[in-house]
Order: sequence, then C-alpha cells, then structure tokens
Amino acid sequence: MKPDLAAAMRRATEATRAGDTSAASRIIRDALSGHGPEDDRHSAAPGAAAAPDGFAGPTLDLSANGDSTAPGTRAGAPPRPEQWRRPRRPLDEVVQLLSRGGAVGLRPGPGSPGSRVPRAHVGVAEGAAFATRAFSCPAGARDYKLYRPASAPERPRALVVMLHGCQQDPDDFAVGTGMNDLAEAEGVLVAYPSQPGSANGAGCWNWFHPGHQTRNAGEPAIVAGITRELMDEFGLERDQVFVAGLSAGGAMAVVMGQTYPDLYAGVGAHSGLPYRAASDVVTAFAAMRGQAADRSRSPAATDHFRAPMRTIVFHGSADGTVHPSNGEMIANALVEAGAPAVSHGRSAGGRAYTIGVVSGAGGVPIMEHWIVDGAGHAWAGGSEAGSFTDPKGPDASREMLRFFLAGQA
Repeated sequence: MKPDLAAAMRRATEATRAGDTSAASRIIRDALSGHGPEDDRHSAAPGAAAAPDGFAGPTLDLSANGDSTAPGTRAGAPPRPEQWRRPRRPLDEVVQLLSRGGAVGLRPGPGSPGSRVPRAHVGVAEGAAFATRAFSCPAGARDYKLYRPASAPERPRALVVMLHGCQQDPDDFAVGTGMNDLAEAEGVLVAYPSQPGSANGAGCWNWFHPGHQTRNAGEPAIVAGITRELMDEFGLERDQVFVAGLSAGGAMAVVMGQTYPDLYAGVGAHSGLPYRAASDVVTAFAAMRGQAADRSRSPAATDHFRAPMRTIVFHGSADGTVHPSNGEMIANALVEAGAPAVSHGRSAGGRAYTIGVVSGAGGVPIMEHWIVDGAGHAWAGGSEAGSFTDPKGPDASREMLRFFLAGQA
C-alpha cells in the first residue's frame, strides 16, 4: 500500500472508531482519487448526501496503464471480463456496513442489513440425518449442523466443512448450495458451523481480524476443533477432509487452509478474499474493493505450508461486494507459480464462464479458478430456495465436490 494511501487509511480508521463514517468514506474516496490530506477541507461536510445509487466513487485503475488488470495477475491467467470495471457498492454504504457495531464483515448481496434470512426448510433423504450439535474448546463454542448421509452413515467417503456467508445460517446455506443432495450421492459427511450474532452482528466470520487469522486461536481454532472431532468420530484422514465457504465464509475457508494444512486437503472459496487481506475495518473495505495487498509469496502466508494447498475458486465477474481480483489472488497465493490451462464454457442456465486449471501429478487438478461471466455476489448454480444464489450459473457445489474427491489417494 502506498504511504499516502496508508496514511489515509489510518485517518479513516480513527474516524470510523469515532463513529464518523461519513468522514471515513470521504477520506478514503479522496485518497483513491489522488487527493491529499489538505484537500479534505474542500470535501463535502459531514452528513452530506451520499453518492447517487449505482455510483461507488472513483472506479479504480488497478494497473499502471489503466486497463482492467488487477493486483496478483499471473502470466497466462484467464482473461478478465469487461464487467470487472463496472461501478461497485457506494463507499458510504460499505464503510457503514463494516463499522456497524459488531457487524464487521461481508454482506453477501442485497438484503436487509443486520437481519438474518428466514430459516430454510432442509429436506433430508430417507435414512439420513441433519442434526444440530454443539462444540466448545478454550477458544470458544459454536453450534453446527451435521449432514450424515444414508449412503454411508458410519464410514463416509469424505468430510466437507461448509462456512456460510453473512446473514446466513447452516440451514439456509445447505438449501442454497444443495450440498447435502450431492453428499448423499457420494457418501460424504457435511458440517455447517454456525456463526452467532454474539460473535458478529451480521453473522459474518471475522476473517479480517488478526485474532482470527492464526492457528490455535479464535475462530480458526473452533472450526479446526469441530473438524478434528468429526475426523476422530468417523475415522477420517487428512486426504478426506475439505473446507469451503461463501463470501466471509469463503475468506475464512482460505484462513483454515493456510493455518491448518495438516487438517484439510483442499479449499473451496466462493466470492471470498485471500489470506490476511485485511487487518481491521478500513483495510477490509479496501480489500473488498480490490485493494488487498498481494501476500501470495510472503512468508506470513506460508508459515505452516509444506506443499501447495489444492484450491478451487469461484467468483462472479460482476461481483459488486467483493472485487473479482480477490479470487485471482486466492488462486495465486495457494498454488505455486504456473500458467493455467484456460477453457471456456456455458452453463445450462446460460452463464458463460472461464476456467483456469493447474494440474499436478497424474493430471489431478491442484487449482481451478472459475470466473462466471456477469454473475454477482452469489453461489453459482445454487437453489432459489436459499439466499444469495445464482441458479443460472455453473453448479459450484458439484464442481467443488468433484475437485475435492479427485485428489483422494
């Protein structure tokens, strides 16, 4: 981050902590547009009207020549759709969202701030179970829902830990992704940890907070504890265990892969952010808008790594909540350098998509990066019965499960 922008971020943080989100928005907007601190006194006064709907302040040029190339670009990476340059969420709205008391995180798409979606009805196959469990450890306690397939109730083929997005809950996420139906067909166990409002007012996983970005502490320790408990109960090995999520949950899935590579054999990140993309409210805002620092080769990002973490990334090219460059950086950060093989397709619902694939020994994919053309901040191929889904997209759940199981020994 440039020194002048870093200074602006510090001043914006102070304003946010003081409760003046309008001033914080103004400071960040001026910094991104090239204005210095001395220009602040010429900006609109506190309480002035926010920018019109559909205008997100300055549209960022993320490269020196002003094209749509974003940070973290890798030679040979899939070309980025033109939609990446469209306006994003207004600054005032994002800063207020991030600074809302206890509700710091990502809001996955339109909805009523601070409210949860109505509880969804989860259908369960005959002989299967979808039950609430409780877990506690020194780092904290969480409830979680566990889908136990009738096809393999005692010796499941694998475990997938699914981390919901903001304003979602395990039932809603299960219905929206359709993961339980796929898990039934494959004999896979699925766990859905629940983030309570007491931990974050919008039910977001606290991916941006330093206390929740390290091993043996905070939310990573809790999710890892749930994972270990299930591994012990069902006799699962590391190559059978995976973690995935949407938005804030996608960002936390990346955290889990980085901090517990001894537990997880693969990560699925849908509309998420890279590891340590932020360290507070204001840097979370910057990361969401495509200003995340690229730490893909930093020692901090590989403290616990011995081998590349297999990763599948989904991101909509028109995501106005989390800029698609974040998906690019996730792919870069978790996979060793290498030009992906690029292909294109179209879903049954009519969405075009681009896939970049890096394969390892025996042709097993190490990384897949799916860019869904024209899609927003929503789970691709999900059901309308759940929240924040795009039924027109390719089936992200099916593709993630296929990717995970392809790497089993």
